[in-house]
Amino acid sequence: MATHPLFPDEEGVGYTSETSTQATPYSHDQVRSQWRHPFFFANTVPSIGGAIGTGLFLGTGNALKTGGLLGAHLWHITRPKIDIPSSLLIGYTIVGTICYAMMLCLGEMISYLPIPGGHIKLAERFVNPAFSFTVGWNYWYNGIITLPAELSASAVLIDYWEHRKINDAAWISVCLVVVILINTLGAGAYGETEFFFVSFKVITIVGLLILGVILDLGGGPNHDRIGFRYWKDPGPFVQFNGIGGAKGRFLGWWSVMSQAAFSYIGTEIVGMAAGEAQNPRQNLPKAIKRIYIRILLFYIGGAWIIGWLVPSNDKHLGLTSDAASSPFVIAISRAGIKGLPSVINAAIVTSSWSAASSDLYITSRTLYGLAISGNAPQVFARTSKFGLPYVAVTFCGLFCSLAYMGVKSGSLKVFGWFSNMTSIAGLMTWFGIAVTYVRFYAGMKAQGYDRSKLPFSSPLQPYAAWYVIISTVVICFFSGFKVFLKGGWDRADFITHYLPFALFPIFYFGARYFLYKTPMVDVADMDFLTGQSQDSYDESPPRNSLEKFWARL
Repeated sequence: MATHPLFPDEEGVGYTSETSTQATPYSHDQVRSQWRHPFFFANTVPSIGGAIGTGLFLGTGNALKTGGLLGAHLWHITRPKIDIPSSLLIGYTIVGTICYAMMLCLGEMISYLPIPGGHIKLAERFVNPAFSFTVGWNYWYNGIITLPAELSASAVLIDYWEHRKINDAAWISVCLVVVILINTLGAGAYGETEFFFVSFKVITIVGLLILGVILDLGGGPNHDRIGFRYWKDPGPFVQFNGIGGAKGRFLGWWSVMSQAAFSYIGTEIVGMAAGEAQNPRQNLPKAIKRIYIRILLFYIGGAWIIGWLVPSNDKHLGLTSDAASSPFVIAISRAGIKGLPSVINAAIVTSSWSAASSDLYITSRTLYGLAISGNAPQVFARTSKFGLPYVAVTFCGLFCSLAYMGVKSGSLKVFGWFSNMTSIAGLMTWFGIAVTYVRFYAGMKAQGYDRSKLPFSSPLQPYAAWYVIISTVVICFFSGFKVFLKGGWDRADFITHYLPFALFPIFYFGARYFLYKTPMVDVADMDFLTGQSQDSYDESPPRNSLEKFWARL
């Protein structure tokens, strides 16, 4: 079990560098005592930042186009007398329940054992080293694919103004420079920028939700009271690929599932910073208990507002439109508000920069942690005299170049490819967390621990964990269904949907039989003592009204 925290602090927090290639860890108390605003906020409440990104701002448009809006008779199977939500709203709601169940699993483990490395190291402790190896590399892969997806999304959003007058490579390069610069300046610069980026995104989405209600009630310049108009015309469902009847409507809804997952992926990142969180026994359970509010507000609320304001047949929706843009921007434009669409689009562009910066930071530290644990080449454990894991940062940064695939194929199409891969890899991360929890639960029961005494526990366990395990596998297995429809074969879609799914068992069985050759950890031998959370110090109080608002949220 490695004793090094997964996230070295380039300002000297957590590590001191005696040479340029070797880092020595401080104690956990020293680490926690120095994690202050904004670095602490930017890393322990990423469930807020993760809830607001290109998946919500841009990906929902494609989900709306392929799956349809809200309301209507569910697949016309039972023909109920009242309208009920479906497609976009149902997809985001179901994935939201999976996300919440996953966070229940993660929250119970990390609030009791907030060890550096989060769920990756917990997998080693409660399953076996091979599973930890698989979860770790899958998590790195997930982040490294998300990185070019965000850069491609930034080019898509900028095309709202330029209409491809300037090559996408120029905009990708600009965003890439910003991301690399933030990460090379160290943890302090990353923490400062991320704190304000995420705060700005929270304000943006809350403002959009309020504005959406006003526009729906006829408060826009055109005074058009929309109400539930688009629930009737063009209707709540889209017949997928022109397939008629209940089958076409069902496939339209199912196509939303993996797209919805792309919006939620990243919520689990709170577990990776648990080892450095202040007062983990108090703060981590608070964050987990309030996650449902963010799911309802940002995801479900956002999907509802979009379904109100934008019809599913709007020509600007989807990843195949030459002028694709965020459905929020489309809604404001349709309302006749001048200037504001550009302001909102600019805010969404900054969200893609923020997400890309976070992806590079997290993936480089994940790779660094894998090297420290012996699961990656030791060259990635090298750090500068300031503690910056420059080899890992450089290597991960090279994958940003994948975004340039959009120069030839189109940034919209490339964004779709990467979002597919991110969704599947992210769902497999949730699968790994749930499997780890099932083993954690079994060990607790076998060793006679009372889970009600833990800092956080849920009465829904272990059923919530099994719900995550089964649902993630089902969604991943059927995510690429459209390539098997008549005339629907697409090699790129098949690879981007099923390569991440196949890599997980390949990594596990390869590590299990050729690298570690160690059996499953016996429930009687599981370690529930090392790394228990201890709140033996005072937490720094908020210094201003913004920090008070952030801490409460």
